[in-house]
Amino acid sequence: MSRSPRCCPGSAGSTRRGSRPCTGPAGSCRPGTRPRVRAGRRPGPNVDAANLGRKLATVVHGWGGEDILDTFTTERRPVAARLLQNTWTQIALMRRDPQTRALWEMFSDLMDLDDAHRYVADMLARMDVRYDLGDDHRLVDIRCPDMKLTLERPDPDVVTAATRSADLPREGRGLLLDLVDRAESATPRPRGPGRVNTVTARTDRVDVEALIIRPDGCVAWALPTGQDLDATTRVRALGTWFGQPA
Repeated sequence: MSRSPRCCPGSAGSTRRGSRPCTGPAGSCRPGTRPRVRAGRRPGPNVDAANLGRKLATVVHGWGGEDILDTFTTERRPVAARLLQNTWTQIALMRRDPQTRALWEMFSDLMDLDDAHRYVADMLARMDVRYDLGDDHRLVDIRCPDMKLTLERPDPDVVTAATRSADLPREGRGLLLDLVDRAESATPRPRGPGRVNTVTARTDRVDVEALIIRPDGCVAWALPTGQDLDATTRVRALGTWFGQPA
């Protein structure tokens, strides 16, 4: 008996009908097994809920228009297509004929190469996902890399024991992360209460001074080291993803 992946119909169709979203396209297909990945690299969390949840909140609370829901389809449909391709590749490698066994052994040998292993591990962890958010900084459009932090002036809503960027709780909120304590980078407080937390911290990264991170972990804006703050681009990013000021 052949194995087939469990796929949600939404993985092939639109993720919105009128103002009603159809959820689950990017996490709806799962094969029986995954390719071998060395310990320490785990698949990333399903970001669909965080992505769509914030956009639904923006519409429900009247912070922005319904067109923000269309960005969910634009961003996540290619991810769903990539996941489906990945799923069928893994299923093909499950066949028990001699030709597939030889292919699997070659694939297994390739996984011992650092570049090949990193490529597959990043794909499984969704770290290779890049959206087009209209900014050419290399950190924008991707999931924020985990950074070791020393918090200096945390937002009152943020747990002060957090020592890594991945540990900063967001509860559906955005995060404005000031990494060099530049007053103009983090003030005034954007978008009103309940939408964006502001945190000042130190890190070992030397290529960026401030970040706006969406609830799904995607970097929406970055201030490169040594560059003057362009308030227009920051305000645009905040307005696009967190709505107009209260």
